[in-house]
Amino acid sequence: MIDLRLADEQVQIQESLRSFAAEKVRPAAHEADETGRVPDALVAQAWELGLVQGSIPETYGGYGQSASAITGTVIAEAMAEGDLAFALHALSPRLVIDPVLHLGSEEQKKEILPLYCGDRFVAGSAAVSEPRWNFSTTELETTAKRDGRDGKAYVLAGKKCLVPLAEEAPYMVVYARDEQAKVGAFLVKAGTPGVEIHEREKNLGLRALPTYEVTLADCRLPATARLGDDASVLLRRARVAQSAMAVGVAKAALAYAIDYAKDRDAFGVKIAQKQAIAFMLADMAIEVDAMRLLNWEAAWNLDQGNDSVREVALARQYVADGVMTVTDNGLQVLGGHGFIREHPVELWARNGRGFATFEGMASV
Repeated sequence: MIDLRLADEQVQIQESLRSFAAEKVRPAAHEADETGRVPDALVAQAWELGLVQGSIPETYGGYGQSASAITGTVIAEAMAEGDLAFALHALSPRLVIDPVLHLGSEEQKKEILPLYCGDRFVAGSAAVSEPRWNFSTTELETTAKRDGRDGKAYVLAGKKCLVPLAEEAPYMVVYARDEQAKVGAFLVKAGTPGVEIHEREKNLGLRALPTYEVTLADCRLPATARLGDDASVLLRRARVAQSAMAVGVAKAALAYAIDYAKDRDAFGVKIAQKQAIAFMLADMAIEVDAMRLLNWEAAWNLDQGNDSVREVALARQYVADGVMTVTDNGLQVLGGHGFIREHPVELWARNGRGFATFEGMASV
């Protein structure tokens, strides 16, 4: 039987991160979106909370807490409730940490994990999405072929887009299709020959998060750079993380719309008393709860070691649609004010549109 009740420790994490998101992250979100950069000081504060170091075993310098997908969703949702771009930035080390934890060899763990246990934030990056209209994670066009001379190396070739923090991350995990048509994940160190990072992308949302298009041309890696045999499970964990962030964005829009409706007067009454507005807010609340429950069910199945393909796919599809519905309804509740950038709902709506296409930008 599925049990989605949070443990006491998870409740404490949830409450502390919601306070951090409300008091520190939300007030900085508008300026970060305007300037195109999350404040380094804010990222440093999040780092001090130990959000990413917690799941790293003490052997490698971490805190040795359980690497639970449910805990990861609680963290991702709470941080995204403050601001999505900030959440993706602050939690980017997990793009490298989680693949190494779940599929890495002992040598890879010893090399990589201690880098993310220091006193200062260290970015991580992952290259999954490809710049084509029919992109699918099941049919990656980026290839990883064994080198014909000795078979002890891989050669990566292809193009990626929406690669977060590619210029500053010391390691990037690149996802490619191998010769057996399996999804392979490869650790690519910064400065590796054959990796070209292009100019920063200009996106509708996530304007505070630097993302890039990356070209891989004859990028030669040692066989030891590969993580495991089949990296499909890593993509499922990424989808669960992104779904949790979508819940956070939708929840923020719902809470803001409720407060606005209770405060805004129209024809002598609060608009929350108008039946059309009240019903819309009720529908938004139902959507947020449904999104969260589907997402937690997928995370629970991951924690149980189940296949979870169906649960993750259902959650991802429903949540991608739900966050667009909720944020759009939030705009409608605000009326003309929803179009004004001083109100954060338009930012959440722009970010919410992206969840239908985001792939591999977060992890649990």
